[in-house]
This record gives sequence, C-alpha cells and structure tokens, in this order.
Amino acid sequence: MADFFTTTAGVGVLILAQVLAVVAFVMLSLLFLVYGDRKIWAAVQMRRGPNVVGAYGLLQTVADALKYVVKEVVVPAGADKTVFMLAPMLSFVLALIAWAVIPFNEGWVLSDINVAILYVFAISSLEVYGVIMGGWASNSKYPFLGSLRSAAQMISYEVSIGLIIIGVILSTGSMNFGAIVNAQDTAYGFFGWYWLPHLPMVFLFFISALAETNRPPFDLPEAESELVAGYQVEYSSTPFLLFMAGEYIAIFLMCALMSLLFFGGWLSPIPFLPDGPHWMIAKMAFFFFLFAMVKAITPRYRYDQLMRIGWKVFLPFSLGWVVFVAFAAKFGWFWGIFARWSTGA
Repeated sequence: MADFFTTTAGVGVLILAQVLAVVAFVMLSLLFLVYGDRKIWAAVQMRRGPNVVGAYGLLQTVADALKYVVKEVVVPAGADKTVFMLAPMLSFVLALIAWAVIPFNEGWVLSDINVAILYVFAISSLEVYGVIMGGWASNSKYPFLGSLRSAAQMISYEVSIGLIIIGVILSTGSMNFGAIVNAQDTAYGFFGWYWLPHLPMVFLFFISALAETNRPPFDLPEAESELVAGYQVEYSSTPFLLFMAGEYIAIFLMCALMSLLFFGGWLSPIPFLPDGPHWMIAKMAFFFFLFAMVKAITPRYRYDQLMRIGWKVFLPFSLGWVVFVAFAAKFGWFWGIFARWSTGA
C-alpha cells in the first residue's frame, strides 16, 4: 500500500483526499457560521433565534438549505439563461478554491506555494465577475444597478486590502502564509505577532473585509430599498443558495487571512503552550464573531459615505503605511519589528 502512494495514481488519490478534506471543513463550517450568525443577532436583540429544528436549533441551517434545494428554480423569461446560471456557480467555486493555499498548521496546507497571497488576491478579484454576471444576465435594471454598485464597492476596497497586505509582505519578505506565521513566532507570544507593529492596519483590514464581502454596515448592494435586493433579486432556490454560501465562505476566508497576517495563525498566544490548528480555528471563530456583532450593532452607511471612506481615507492611509513600513524595514527602526526577514525573528 505504501508503494501505491508513490505512483501517479496514488499521488492523485492523496491530492483528491486532501481537497475533499478542505472542502468538507469549509462546508461543515458554513453550517455553523450561519447558525452562529443568527444566534448572535438574536442574543443582541434579546430573541431566541433558531431553537426548534434539532438540539438547540443546530439543524435549522440544514433545513433551510434543503428548503432552497427543493424549491423550483425560476429563470426570468428575458434572462440570458447560460450566464444567469453560471454567475452563482462562479461566485461559489471561486470562494471555495481560494482555500487551497490557506494553512491550518505547519505543513497543513493543500498547496504551499510561494505566491499564496497573490493567489488569494487574484481569486478574490475574480469574484466580482460573478456579481456582474448575475446582475447583467437577469435582464432587469434593478439587479444590473445593484451589480454595478457592488462591483465598484468590491474593487474600491480591494485596493486598500492589497496595500495593507503589502505592508505585511515588506515586514516578512515573503508572500507565503507559512513564512508570515513563522515570522511572528517569537519569545513574546501574543505581543510578538504583527497586530502590534501593524496595529492601524488591523482595523483598516477588518473594515475593508466587511466592505469586500458586502457585510453590514456595507451591505448596500443587497439591501438598498431602491434596488429591491440588489444583484440577487431575480434569483431563487439553489442559485440564490450558491450566492449566499459563496458570501459566507468569503467571509470565513477573510477571518482566516486576519488570523494568518496579524494574529499568528496556528501559533499559541502564550509561549509555553503548544501550537496547533485549534488556535487557528479559534481565531477564525473569534473574528467571525466580530463580523456578526458589527452586523447586529452598526447602522448602515450611505453609498456615497462608503465610497468616500474607501478612496479618501483608507487608500491614502494604507499607501502612506506602505511607505512607512518600507523605510522602517530598510533602516531597522523600532528595534527591527518591521523587518522580520532581516532579524530572523
């Protein structure tokens, strides 16, 4: 049996098993993310939330998913049916394949490539096409306007996210997530992670992630009254479910990126405690909790406010931070905390 896994077929089986393991983790997480989201909102609003289907309502997400699957798929008469059906599939698949380079522990990654950040950024940039295709193929002015606004929003905040990530790359000297986490592995534990030297960018990244994934208070493409339900308004049943699943998977991906870039990934916050994937998953769950709390307690922005903060505040601030980090890393300012590639910390 051991010899089989050295053959081409054996390697293929191993790769397939690893892919299925990652997909299974993401899809199972999706069930608990939706459940947790609804429970957190309910707690803030002093409601019970899902509590009927299954113990403590744990199977409510499964019931809702089955409801979407068995309902009739309605395609508008004037829609481009091919593009109409491809749009939600594209959004779901792109959100899923971005996880191929996300490590959960040392060596626990499907594809440990040196340009992992570039890969994730490229995939997230392509996700805007699913939104545009969905709005355009519906052959209605309301979803088309919603898709245009969503595309403008996503592209605007991708710029800020890219510049913020460049600061981390300058500090590490690598675009590999494993190298970024290892650069944060110091004797100081929690205080040796990148959140401290890059503290302003942690808040900018979190807010930009909200806008990039269309989460409140930046869920304007899906919630503006004059756009009915944005680019999704003509979708029902399974296609709508794919859009929603892709959105939650993208949110969880942003939680993983925050954990890896700024909070040490699988590293323990206390030096004498062992590292492991449980720390990575716990950090991702914590950041998702913050995503849910923002939705529960924050009023929605106007679209002009959303675009103004992206282009007139976040863009110049993140660009200035890149320049600052470049000088700090080059000249070893602040005891070399911005130059982990040179100090070997």
